[in-house]
Amino acid sequence: MSGEKYLSQLSREYKVSHTAISNWREAYQAKGEAAFFSSETQERSVEVLEGRVAELERFCGQLALENTVLKKALHLLPSSNATR
Repeated sequence: MSGEKYLSQLSREYKVSHTAISNWREAYQAKGEAAFFSSETQERSVEVLEGRVAELERFCGQLALENTVLKKALHLLPSSNATR
């Protein structure tokens, strides 16, 4: 089949037993990528991503505040048709 390798080819190429490859394939079919990560690793990944989301939310809030301040400052400047 195009794009697929036989189990024996994979076993020789990567020097891994047929059984190990079969077990990995079955685990992947049952659980997807989660089969290869411990729950502890997944929990740490979630914590890291949640921290990043919080950081980006703070940054977005800071930018919104700066934008508001700059808009107010712009309205305080003398009107000039050349600058607008």
